[in-house]
Amino acid sequence: MAGDQRQKNCGTPALTEAQAARMLAGMNEVIRAGEEMRGLRTEMIKVLADLGWTQERIARLTGMSQPAVSKQMVKHRDAGPPQPLGLALGQDDPPWLEGRLWGVAEDIAETYGSAARCRPAVDALARGRQRFTPENTDALRRLVEEDLRRYGDELAAHRAAYDEISRALDVPSRTAGSPPGSPSVRRTLAHRLQLGRLRGE
Repeated sequence: MAGDQRQKNCGTPALTEAQAARMLAGMNEVIRAGEEMRGLRTEMIKVLADLGWTQERIARLTGMSQPAVSKQMVKHRDAGPPQPLGLALGQDDPPWLEGRLWGVAEDIAETYGSAARCRPAVDALARGRQRFTPENTDALRRLVEEDLRRYGDELAAHRAAYDEISRALDVPSRTAGSPPGSPSVRRTLAHRLQLGRLRGE
C-alpha cells in the first residue's frame, strides 16, 4: 500500500511490471553470460594444461595471476588422469559440429557485415543472448544456407565446410560414449579451429 501511494504521489509515470521485467531480463543475460564465460575459462585452463602448456603461459593468455592458474590446475590434477581431447576438425558429435557451424557463420558475418543474413544470430551467440538448442541450430543453418546461395563462388571454402557439417548433423554419430570435454568447451574449440581453417591460420 505504501509503495502504491508513493507511485501515485510521484509526478512521473510508474514503471510497469513488463518494463521492469524487460530491463531485468537484459541484466540477467549479461550476468549469466559472465558466469558461463568464467566457467568456460576454467575448463579451457584444464584443456591447455592437458596439452602440456605451462602455468606461466596460461596465466599470460588468460590475464589471470599465476597462483590462480596454479589453483585451477591442482584441482584438475586431483580429479584424476585426463582424457585426451582430440583437435581434429572432422569430429562428429553435436557440440563439435555446432561449434564448426558457428565458425562458418561468424566468418561470413565478418566478411559481409550487416548484409550477411546470419549476422544477427552470430552477434546473439557472441553476447550470450542465444544458446545452441536444436531449434537455434536449425535456424542458423538456414541463415548460413541463404548467405551461401547469395554469395556463391565467393564462399567456396565455406560451402565445402558447411556441406560436411550439415551431413554430419543430419546423420547422428554412432560413436559409443561421450567424447572428452564438456559441450561448451568442445563447441568453443571447434568454433576457433574452423575459423582458423577458413582464415588460413
